[in-house]
Amino acid sequence: MDNNDTNKASRRSTPPPPPSDGVTGGANVLGSSSPPPLPSRPKNLGSSYTKVVRPSTPPPDYSTLGNSPFREPQLVEGAPTVEDPVPALTPAAETTLNSWANGTGSDWNTGKAWANDPWNPQSTSWDAGATWAQHYDAGGYTVSASKVVDIDGRDLQEEENWWDASVRERCKRPGPGVLPPYLAEMLHNPEHSLFSVSVTPPGIKPDVKSASTSRDGGEAGFNFDPPSKDDLIHAVPHPNAYYCRKHNGWVLLQWKSSTILPPLAKSFVPDPNAPFPDLTHRKRTGSCVGDTEQPFGPANKTHHFHYYEKAVDAHKLDPAFRRAGWERADLKKDRRRKITSLNLVEFSVDQVVEDPMAEDDEEEGDLLDLYVCCQCSVYCIVSDVIPGVIPTKFLEEYTRDRWDSPPPNRNREESVVSGLETFLQGYFSVVENKLWKGENRSLPVHRKVFHQKIGWTSTVRHVFDRLGFVLSETENTHTGAMDQTMMPPNTDPVTPQGKDNRRKFLRFWVETTNALKQYNLQEVWVKMDSVREMYQMGIGAHANQIPRLSSPSTLVEFEPVQRALRALGMTVTTYSPELLMFAYMAQCRCDPAQTPTYFTHFFTVVQAIQEFGEIPPQDLQNLVFEERSRNRYTEDDLRNAISILGFGKDGPLRVELDADVDDDFIAEAWKDCVRRAWRDPKDGVQRQRDANDAFRIVAESRGSTKLRKMWEDSSKNAMDPNRAYTVLEVPDETDESMLMTVYMVRVEEQPHQSDRMRDALATIAEARDSYRIRKFLETGQDPGDMLPPTRIDLPRGLNQLGNTCYLNSLLQYFYTIKELRDAITPLANANVKSLEDEKYSDDDLKKHRVGGRLITRREILRSRKFIGQLADLFWQLEYCDSVAVTPTMDLAKLALVTPRDEEDDEADKGGTDSSNDTDATLVEDPPSRLAKSDSSNSVLGKRCRDDRGGPMEVDEDIPETSALDAENNGYVMVSHPPSPRRSKSPRIASAGSSSSQDVTLTLADRTEAVQTSGDTSKKPPLPARKPTANSESVMLFGKQHDVAECMDNCMFQIEIALLKFDDLSDADDKGSIVKRLFYGKLRQRISVLPDQPRSRSSVHEKQDLFSHLPVNVIDSGIDIYDGLSSYFDDTVEFEGSKARMEVSLVELPPLLQIQLQRVQFNRETLQPYKSQVYVRFGETIYMDRFLDTADPLKKAKSKSIQAVLNSYRERLRLLTEDKHAPFGPPLENTLNFLSKQQCFALPQLDDALVAQLNDEQAVLSSEIEEVKAEIAKLKEELEGVWKDDRAFPYELTSVFIHRGSTPSFGHYFFYSRHLPEKPDNWFKYNDSVVTEVSKDVVLADTTGSTENPYLLVFARKGSNVVQTVKRFDAMSLEDATL
Repeated sequence: MDNNDTNKASRRSTPPPPPSDGVTGGANVLGSSSPPPLPSRPKNLGSSYTKVVRPSTPPPDYSTLGNSPFREPQLVEGAPTVEDPVPALTPAAETTLNSWANGTGSDWNTGKAWANDPWNPQSTSWDAGATWAQHYDAGGYTVSASKVVDIDGRDLQEEENWWDASVRERCKRPGPGVLPPYLAEMLHNPEHSLFSVSVTPPGIKPDVKSASTSRDGGEAGFNFDPPSKDDLIHAVPHPNAYYCRKHNGWVLLQWKSSTILPPLAKSFVPDPNAPFPDLTHRKRTGSCVGDTEQPFGPANKTHHFHYYEKAVDAHKLDPAFRRAGWERADLKKDRRRKITSLNLVEFSVDQVVEDPMAEDDEEEGDLLDLYVCCQCSVYCIVSDVIPGVIPTKFLEEYTRDRWDSPPPNRNREESVVSGLETFLQGYFSVVENKLWKGENRSLPVHRKVFHQKIGWTSTVRHVFDRLGFVLSETENTHTGAMDQTMMPPNTDPVTPQGKDNRRKFLRFWVETTNALKQYNLQEVWVKMDSVREMYQMGIGAHANQIPRLSSPSTLVEFEPVQRALRALGMTVTTYSPELLMFAYMAQCRCDPAQTPTYFTHFFTVVQAIQEFGEIPPQDLQNLVFEERSRNRYTEDDLRNAISILGFGKDGPLRVELDADVDDDFIAEAWKDCVRRAWRDPKDGVQRQRDANDAFRIVAESRGSTKLRKMWEDSSKNAMDPNRAYTVLEVPDETDESMLMTVYMVRVEEQPHQSDRMRDALATIAEARDSYRIRKFLETGQDPGDMLPPTRIDLPRGLNQLGNTCYLNSLLQYFYTIKELRDAITPLANANVKSLEDEKYSDDDLKKHRVGGRLITRREILRSRKFIGQLADLFWQLEYCDSVAVTPTMDLAKLALVTPRDEEDDEADKGGTDSSNDTDATLVEDPPSRLAKSDSSNSVLGKRCRDDRGGPMEVDEDIPETSALDAENNGYVMVSHPPSPRRSKSPRIASAGSSSSQDVTLTLADRTEAVQTSGDTSKKPPLPARKPTANSESVMLFGKQHDVAECMDNCMFQIEIALLKFDDLSDADDKGSIVKRLFYGKLRQRISVLPDQPRSRSSVHEKQDLFSHLPVNVIDSGIDIYDGLSSYFDDTVEFEGSKARMEVSLVELPPLLQIQLQRVQFNRETLQPYKSQVYVRFGETIYMDRFLDTADPLKKAKSKSIQAVLNSYRERLRLLTEDKHAPFGPPLENTLNFLSKQQCFALPQLDDALVAQLNDEQAVLSSEIEEVKAEIAKLKEELEGVWKDDRAFPYELTSVFIHRGSTPSFGHYFFYSRHLPEKPDNWFKYNDSVVTEVSKDVVLADTTGSTENPYLLVFARKGSNVVQTVKRFDAMSLEDATL
């Protein structure tokens, strides 16, 4: 970064106020540092600065001074510089505010150049019109809060309609501005100081011998003339150039009160969105700073400057600023150096022609930034840093090298000072001797003295190169070695090159002397005076004009407040309530398009005052109230308005509000929001008001006149449900038929009010969401009680065939699984005849095993028929227009009746044709999914269960009439005749099998409730069951099974139907969709407890496939993790002994099905019952803790915590849910009875007994609370063990619900999550009715309800296996054709 860049970065470290897209703006450049303190001021305000007087000799001929056309200022001779007061800003005299204006001997001071200047008002484009002036209110804006602040130029109509682009275009405001203290920081880095420079000729007499003789092989001597006063004047780049020691460069800074702005550069293109302020208005006032009242209205509190980057051409200044020849040469050299370091691929021609200094005859010079006050005639121009002779980086490197490596016998400071001073002073000083003594000797860099005083490094060499010295080597005649010497450049003023080199030396001499000032050298010939107060006073930023805070307050140190102040064009140290109000109103006046942004920042400051426990000044409060009354809003209000209208990724519309959203869509969103408010009987009025305010805010933020007019019209003719009922003169409980009747009567009676009546009825229709009334208003006829058409994107329901609600739930579940649906749907319209004609050889049948065994031809044919029927159903679910689809009887029978049950029924009827069968020999794998499991062979995966005969007929004690009544009321009678094939083991199959045994709502698994940890004595046998009469459903479909068995039967047939028997098929069933989607693998480990007898090896392990994980639902207060933990670590009966069974998951399926086993067995009543206990579960479950690869240490720790947790839960159960629990009410009842009875004398009922009974209640209550607290603590500790293990997340996708108080009958329905489109929404499939529900309904606590989940389905996160809705949309085809 060169000096220009450095200055630019430092001067603009605080940018102008931010663009409209940001809530906060401006960076805090102050940080923890503050600008250098102001120097002490003399009695007369201002600073010492260079005074220009008429020289005693005639002015030099400018042709002899090179390319510089201006007359340099002269120095006052003899007497020290007199402190003059800062000139007043006098617009009539058009005077400059810089000290150089006081000179009288220079042409550039006479003002002649201004007379014929090409950029006068008649030729300046921005000055041609007076558009802005006509929108200024000379009398001010008469609002009470505004009276305390002096500000003019405001326009009421524009401020009220700030959002209207046409109004803004007519007014043409200049855009954001800054106050003077902010401008002072933008002009130059506030941590740097600028100095005016006065040069005094040094009292050095030239050495005639040195000036006429060449030394050390140098060039021939010449007639030497020391630098003149004019040469010293030209050592400063410009009369308005001020030196910055930090940059070792100069800043051209000029401020002026003039109705004529400086000439604009040809390359400057004004921003149409930020034009120049109106000249007519600026002419009214010379300066905003002053005590006199303005003749055209109230005075402004201070200036308000607007920034125009690179707007002024330095060549057109008076005097002009032009770079010297050596400066242009250095710029070209640096430019070539930059080009060679660029990537040539990225280099463009534009970069070559960008520099205006590229040619000597350039049309434009340096481009200066312009700051214009919109309220008066003051403006300011400033340049980037004009680099010195030696770039800052070289001086810094040289100083650092001298500081880090001082010569012997010198400290660090002496080392630096001596090195710099050597260029100027001393016996061998290079520059001074060259300039004032005419010495032209070379510098022997190899000598010891040179190394001690300057040193010889790459940095030193670069400095000498920059000065024009040339390195040469000569042979030493004494030693024969090559000595290096630095040859000075020619400084003979007779030649152009020598004259240019002399100017460079003089500039270098001045700059280096300025640098030496910080080391307190006594003999220096350059005087420096700080100009900070001078330019602060000139632009209105002086501490006497705008006071500073005596000490930073907590408020201004608050970062949001700092950002807000910067955005309003203020600095932190100049905060005051009055200045804050002026800054806010000035920004809104000059940049109305960003009014909400500025109000946000203003409100942030006021709000911060309150947050810090202070009371905002009354004027600030009044202004906030007034602005709110004018519908001002903050950025937070806008975000809230967008949310109220339903926009955002979490909003009802699921649409982000951006520029692509058209006005019509926003208007409909507003109307829909109002309708929702009307339907809220509690907060409807407030919600409607919020919706209207939100609509206005969004309309204004988008600058939409269409939406704004809609809001205005609605405000004038606001119709809400209450007013609508009043207009129609009916109570709000009037039914729809009566409403339409009254409406027709009212219209007939008052035809001139028909539009108002119609509006009222339409409002009621929307409030009630009445399709009937809307249709009536549309057609003029009452359609009667009718339902609206079903949405095209809503899933279709399934009609019941008679107690088939659980089958409907299962079929809907299958349809939501994308891969399964895609595999089945193409098999629609299967030809039954062709299926029956297919023949399979024995070799074909031996290729595949399903359920751990070979399959028969009969099972293949049956499965193909089933999947064909299922595919037809799937097609109807996708394409039909009706609300619900009716499954075929064949599909229901094939799904509900297993193949073996069908064979048994046919055998009972006299046999069947089995010509298409083959002997299906069972292989060595475990029993099939539908075959009975022998207890002697079922070693793994089974807990100790009560082996009491076959399954229970769940409707055995229900009379037939009761069953029919239940069916008529929508409940299902689940009939289970005795079947020898019912299995009691969980749904686990061996490694080579896909079989899955029953667990759900069957008596075979109701014995799960009997844990071996309790009494293991032999149980009495169950009494003989009464013969069960077949229900209607049994007669219709034959022997039925529950939902779990129905699911097994369907999956069994789907797997068979999708098998391929061609020669290319693989007998391995790894590619089975059923296995791939539903089956995982687990490892079971059974170890005999140490105190148990052992007949063989004490540890047994085996891997099995699983499709469901069982959760035994007995105790309350558990969640899904607790339930699974009891399955993965349990005590079972193994070979007549107690053993510990540990289960871990080896592989997880995409779809994880968790069975909540609610059917339990009551030992006392010997009857099954349904557990209504609530099991807590969420949207996501993490299976890491149950994996085989889980951290053993964490497993051990969690098992230890779980054991203690279970003991506390058991204690709580004994105290609250056991046979004789709870104990609190009996104790209280006993005490009340004994205390109130008067029939018998009870001497034992003394105070001690009463106290004891009371104490027992207190102790009991205390223990219950302590146990509950300990349970919560242990649960939290347990979850903390696994809080970081979340590599295997599963998201909830489906929930099967059973509604009923007993397992014998009830109703089934099904929830499915709307994936992947709307994961927060769910569908409820209740036979033929499908509705949308929220996730809160699905996850609700079911305590006390008979509607309980019994099957949970989770999908691996990111697997995308579920696509809930697949509906055909004819509109998509029309769009495709278009």
